[in-house]
Amino acid sequence: MSFFNTARPFIIAGPCSAESREQLLETAGAIAPLGIQLFRAGVWKSRTRPGTFEGNGEPALQWLQEVKKQYNLPVAVEVAETTHIELALKYGIDVLWIGARTTVNPFQVQNLADALRGTNVPVLVKNPVNTDVDLWQGAIERFTKVGLTDVGAIHRGFTGYSSAGGYRNQPNWPIPIELKRRMPDLAMICDPSHITGNRSRVAEIAQKAMDMHFSGLMIETHPRPDEAWSDAAQQVTPAALATLLQNLVIRAEFTSDMSSQVQLEYLRQLMDNMDAEIIDLVSRRMELSDQMGDVKKAGNLTAFQPGRWRDMVENICEKAIAHRLPKEFIVQLYEMIHHESIRRQLAILEGRENEIKK
Repeated sequence: MSFFNTARPFIIAGPCSAESREQLLETAGAIAPLGIQLFRAGVWKSRTRPGTFEGNGEPALQWLQEVKKQYNLPVAVEVAETTHIELALKYGIDVLWIGARTTVNPFQVQNLADALRGTNVPVLVKNPVNTDVDLWQGAIERFTKVGLTDVGAIHRGFTGYSSAGGYRNQPNWPIPIELKRRMPDLAMICDPSHITGNRSRVAEIAQKAMDMHFSGLMIETHPRPDEAWSDAAQQVTPAALATLLQNLVIRAEFTSDMSSQVQLEYLRQLMDNMDAEIIDLVSRRMELSDQMGDVKKAGNLTAFQPGRWRDMVENICEKAIAHRLPKEFIVQLYEMIHHESIRRQLAILEGRENEIKK
């Protein structure tokens, strides 16, 4: 049986970073009674910019040994280099996970897989930062092809240019759903901490993952989150974790009704993503409109040019027909966009630029 499928939900918890021996032991002591199955802590931290806290390295592995012994908790760390694997195995780390920034690099993933050949250590692979299900699946397959039999996935959301929905990393639920469809026996763990970036929303995303029949959750937990050395905003207290787990609704098995819920969530997420893209495109179009307003002002041209609008209507009607959309609907939509474009250009022509965003 898979290490990650012994119970549902499989709960992984612990601080973002192993800051000190005392911090790890305090956190473990507070959450061990909650029945978590795996204690996590970042030992090597891949940071966006240099000069920030990048982990305590080997000394932190010694602290995790103490956590494991004192609280009888299996422990997990992220590895990004083969030297990380060597040290993790030396100190008896039970589970390794591959970070999102590593998953995007097939060469490095293969190096890590080769370093684990013959060990059969349980491994969790986070989704790549970009929305590429093939890349995620390929990373998992690199570990199974060297003989590892206990490999799972962590859904931590995807980096994007839009912050639609208020997420730190867009969940893009269709991606993990598709991966699970391709690999039905794969343990899928949700990381609501990194998806939300906001501790007040961790419980919401955790429940959504359970409603979609994920195998478990990875939740960053810190005794004093506001004092955390990394990702302070998304870590919850042990008390908050206890409340979350107590209130979590777990459905024992799939039903036809639940399958419909999953399908509906898939379609809703696709629609939400498209809506975010539409808003971004409209915003970019208005930026171009503002630039046109500047050009028209410099050239002493009118904001509204009937010939240009007639050409636009003919063009969009042709496209509407090609895509089997009602012409009336598309024309009405573009009339609203065109009206806002003219409003902004008039404001520029008349020196009322401060009104553009009203």
